[in-house]
Amino acid sequence: MSGSFAVPEDLEPLTRHPKVSPPGQIMRYHHALCYGCGDDAINGLHVAVTAGEGLTSTATMTVRQWMEGGPGVIHGGVLSAAFDEVMGTTALLCGVPVVTGHLEIDFAKPIPIDSSLRFTAEILGKQRRKIYTSATAYIEGPDAPTDPVARSRALFVGIDPRQHFSEHVAKAQRPGEHWSKYSSP
Repeated sequence: MSGSFAVPEDLEPLTRHPKVSPPGQIMRYHHALCYGCGDDAINGLHVAVTAGEGLTSTATMTVRQWMEGGPGVIHGGVLSAAFDEVMGTTALLCGVPVVTGHLEIDFAKPIPIDSSLRFTAEILGKQRRKIYTSATAYIEGPDAPTDPVARSRALFVGIDPRQHFSEHVAKAQRPGEHWSKYSSP
């Protein structure tokens, strides 16, 4: 990574929480209208994160026409949101709900509209409430290049969702929604 953000060398190792999604299962955390992963978000990213072994995950996303930035390629902000969703969801494997503290991305190659992206992500470790993650994005398909199209690292901060979002959830509460979906695994 080329930024000034550095992952500390003295990270505490983490273990997978016993109640999180098993390897191979889609990880669900947010509500149906979540911009990143919600199935009902009309203009959402529809990122699907699958739990991997240990503290890893994979994810997929289709690059749609509305995501266009430069002619024929994804907007960098949309890709940033996808990385944020993938790594934030992956952080749940240690059983701690998180919010983003820092996110950085190295954009390596243009990502064409109508391509399929595959992400690999992992939790690197933690320091107190800070959880460090990394992820890489690839274009999928028989003629796709094998080199990564982007890499990202992030720092997430563990939170108590009830306390952190209490002021906002009351305003955004939808019929049938309950606090339990914002809880730890």
